Amino acid sequence: MELFNVYPLVNITPVKALGAKLWDDKGQEYLDFYGGHAVISIGHSHPHYVQRLTGQLQNIGFYSNSVQIPIQRELAEKLGRVSGYEDYTLFLCNSGAEANENALKLASFHTGKKRVIAFKGAFHGRTSGAVAATDNAKIVAPFNADHHISFLEYDLAAVEQVLQGGDVCGVIIEPIQGVGGIIMPSDSFLQGLAALCQQYGALLLADEVQSGYGRSGKFFAHQHAGIRPDVISVAKGMGNGFPIGGILIAPELKASYGLLGTTFGGNHLACAAALAVLEVIEQENLVQHAAELGDYLRTALEAHAGAEEIRGRGLMVGIKYDFPIKDLRDQLLAEHHIFVGNASDPTVLRLLPPLNITKAEVDRFLQALYALIPAEVKK
Repeated sequence: MELFNVYPLVNITPVKALGAKLWDDKGQEYLDFYGGHAVISIGHSHPHYVQRLTGQLQNIGFYSNSVQIPIQRELAEKLGRVSGYEDYTLFLCNSGAEANENALKLASFHTGKKRVIAFKGAFHGRTSGAVAATDNAKIVAPFNADHHISFLEYDLAAVEQVLQGGDVCGVIIEPIQGVGGIIMPSDSFLQGLAALCQQYGALLLADEVQSGYGRSGKFFAHQHAGIRPDVISVAKGMGNGFPIGGILIAPELKASYGLLGTTFGGNHLACAAALAVLEVIEQENLVQHAAELGDYLRTALEAHAGAEEIRGRGLMVGIKYDFPIKDLRDQLLAEHHIFVGNASDPTVLRLLPPLNITKAEVDRFLQALYALIPAEVKK
């Protein structure tokens, strides 16, 4: 049997990783400035993470959600305290798409309505409702295309016009669009959006799958705007590579047996991984580190990268040029052995390094980038 060929693969086979470095099967070292799509939050193979998972596996790795699993409550308490959402409840699942799927479902259950407002350039996942709310017709199958989705620009008047129709259950938004090219709605837009949702009885759903877990220099990117969404989706950096996702749910939304469900969500190993991440984030002060090193990185890029625009917050950074960045990305990998990312906008280079990346490693990336930028771009 062959693999279903849906990914264009780079001809590199990583076999070992530590911190922000990878090594391939030939012994070549690489600098990871992409973190596997923002998944590697506390660095590869962090000793505390390895110890936490190993210890858990030696006891019990899995049983279903039909029994008491105290480590789930431990995770919920820790996440509530670290994130500032102690009064919310936590539903655990396995991925970002599944988190968003459950967020959308919960909004519809709560309001009894079915329309969702999403935004141009959005990416929310590939499951049925999540992909329908993703602004990319190429990945929406006819089976998924019958959801009631209104795609809008960041325009409060347009949002209010749709809300006035009375059939909107929720508004889903990435506080920083990742796949879209590190696009940020303004803080004032997010504040106005929260007020409109409250006014018209729609739930505000913050997709923090990529922008959460300290990446923006606050635990959640929406916290820069001082808002409190009704549901917050998390995944990616939550488990540092172990599959886990979840939604943080406002206290006004009440649970009932069978409302949501999952087989693997919240298993012992996943919770151990997620607890290890939160413990390292706290112990190493990684949210503040991401804010400070992100400021350093963006300031350097603004001065010397020859870009049209430097986007983002913390260690979620987009470098927009006036030319496609594919060759630049490929050269960084082939000549300087540095992994970086792209976006749906072909002119944006996307940077999502581990939150514990060092200043020396940031400088290594900067020097490599400067060496590859054409002379005419630098002027």
